[in-house]
Amino acid sequence: MGNELYQIMHHKVSEIISDVKNGRIGLPDLQRPFVWQDNKVRDLLDSMFRGFPIGYIMLWESPEDYDHTSHIGKIDKTFNTPRDLVIDGQQRLTALLAAFEGIEVKDKNFKLHNIKISFNPLSGDFKVWSQAYEKSVEYVSAISDVFAADREHEVAKFRKRYIKTLNESREKNRQPLLTDDEENTIEENIKKLLDLKDYLLPTLRIKANAGEEDVAEIFVRVNSGGQDLGEKDFIETLLAVFDNDVHEKIDMFCEASRSPNDKTAYNHIIQVEPAHLIRVTVGLRFHRGRLKYAYQLLRGKDLKTGMIADDTRDSNLKAFKQSLDVATNLNNWHAYLNLFSQAGYITGDFVTAKNGVVYCYVMYLIGKYEYKVKTTELNRIITKWIYMTTVTSFYSGSTESEVEKMFADLRDVKTADEYVKYLDDFIKGRFTDDYFNVTLPNQLITSRTSSPAWYGYIAAINVLGFPMLFSASILSKYLVPGASGAKSAIDKHHIFPKNYLRENGYSDNRDQNQVANYTYIDYATNIAISDKPPMEYVGEYREKMGEEEYKRTCEENALPYDFENMDYQQFLEARRKLMAAIIRRGYERLCVL
Repeated sequence: MGNELYQIMHHKVSEIISDVKNGRIGLPDLQRPFVWQDNKVRDLLDSMFRGFPIGYIMLWESPEDYDHTSHIGKIDKTFNTPRDLVIDGQQRLTALLAAFEGIEVKDKNFKLHNIKISFNPLSGDFKVWSQAYEKSVEYVSAISDVFAADREHEVAKFRKRYIKTLNESREKNRQPLLTDDEENTIEENIKKLLDLKDYLLPTLRIKANAGEEDVAEIFVRVNSGGQDLGEKDFIETLLAVFDNDVHEKIDMFCEASRSPNDKTAYNHIIQVEPAHLIRVTVGLRFHRGRLKYAYQLLRGKDLKTGMIADDTRDSNLKAFKQSLDVATNLNNWHAYLNLFSQAGYITGDFVTAKNGVVYCYVMYLIGKYEYKVKTTELNRIITKWIYMTTVTSFYSGSTESEVEKMFADLRDVKTADEYVKYLDDFIKGRFTDDYFNVTLPNQLITSRTSSPAWYGYIAAINVLGFPMLFSASILSKYLVPGASGAKSAIDKHHIFPKNYLRENGYSDNRDQNQVANYTYIDYATNIAISDKPPMEYVGEYREKMGEEEYKRTCEENALPYDFENMDYQQFLEARRKLMAAIIRRGYERLCVL
C-alpha cells in the first residue's frame, strides 16, 4: 500500500477515559466550554446501552520531535504532553468522562456544570437529572454513583441497597414487592450499565506527519454529517498542547467578557470567543487576516520561506504571546470598546458582524503600537472606521480576503500620518455620493430590523443626539444596557400602523414591517398613538407642538414633511432617502468631532 496517513484501532471507553485522565490523550474540551445540552448526553448513553454505534473518535499523533514539556489542565498527570490529540469526538469523550466520573465541565458561559444523568435499573431508562429523579426511589440519581461504587468494589452493596429501598417504598405504598425476575433485571441492567466501560469505540489515529489539509480531508471523508473541521479547532487544540498557559489566558479573558465586572473584559459589545482573540493576536503581530495562518505559525512555519522548524515554532509562539498580552490589556480593550458608543453603537445588539469588532480592534492596536498615532487622532479615525465598517457590513462576506488586502496595502504605509490618511481615504472610498444616494436607500428596502442599514440609522441618531419622535427625550439614553429596567421605556413603532395598512390593502407583513415604517418612541407616546391613522395622531401632536417644532421633529426622525398625508409607498421611498441622509449626517458629525 501507499504511504498511509492513519491507522484504525478499537479502544474500550475505559481505556480512552483512562488515557485522557493520565494525559496520554489530550482532550482540550475539558478546558473549553462544553456545548452539548444534557439531553444529548442522555441520548449518547442510551445509544451505547442499546448497542448502537456512536461514530468514530479521531486522534492526531503529536510530532515525534516535539519537546514534551507542556500539558493540558493541571500538572497532575503521568504524561506532561499528550501523545495524541482528540480532533473529532471531543464532545462525546467529554460527555462520557463527565457522566461516568462526575467531573464538572464548563458551560457556554464558562460556568462549572455537573452533568448528571439518572438511571432506572429496572426499566433501563436514562433521564436528565431533576429533583423528581433525585427523590424517586426507582432512579439512581446519577450514574456516576454506580461507577464510583464499581471503583470501590461495592457494586453488590449498591445493588442490594437499591433493591431494599425500592421494596420499602413499595411496601409503604401497599404495592407488590420486587419479584425474582425483577431483581434479576435490576442486576443485569446495572451490569449492562457498567459494561459501557467496555464499549468499543472505533478510533482513527492520524500519524504525526499528516498536515492540516490531510487531516481536514480525512475528517470530511469519514464524517458522514459532512461537517467541516475548521482552523479554529486545530488552533485551539495546538494551543492547549504547545502552551497551556496561553490557552488558559485566552479562555479566562473569554470567560471574563461574559461576567459583569468593571475590572474584567466584560462589555456590552461582544462576548469574546477564543477565535476572536486568535484573530486579533495574529493580525496585530503577523499582519495576517486568515485564521489558517495561526495554525501554520503554531506548527512552526516561516510564512516568508514556507519552511517548518522547531526554533521557528518557538519564535512564533513567543511573538504570539507578546501580541496576546497587548490584545488582552484591559486598558487597550476598554479604551477601544468605548469608541463604539462614540460611533453610536451603544450596544452590541446593533453590531451584526462580530468579526468587525475583532478586526477594528486590530486596526486600533496597529495604529497605537506600530504607527504611534496620537491618542486623540487615533480615537477619531478608529471611531469613523467603526462607523463605516459597521454601516456598510465591510467585515461580512469575504472578510479574511478584505483584511489580507489591507495588510498588503499597509506594507507601503510608514508613518502615523500616512496610516491615518490611509484609513481616511479608505472610508471616503466607501462613503461616496452614490453610496448615500443610491446604494444605502436600496439597502433600506427590507423588513429585517436586524439589517446593518437600520442599525446604522439608529447609530446616526445616537451620534447626532436627536430625540425620539414627538418627544424631548434623547434616544441614546434609553438604549444604554440596563437603562429601562425590566420593562422597556421605548418601543419600535409602526409610523403607519398595521391595522391602518391592512384596511388600505397592505396585508403582507413584509410590506407592513418595512424598516422605513419604523421609529422609536417612548412608552407614553406609543400608548397615546396606539393604532390611530397617521392623519389623526400626527394632527394631534402637530397642533400641540406648533409648526416649527413639527418640522424639526420630522427632520430629526427622517420623516418627509406632511408625511401623514402621503401614499404609503411614496412615504417609504421618501423616508429611505431621508434615513440615508441621517446616516450621512452622522458620519459628517464624526468627521468634525
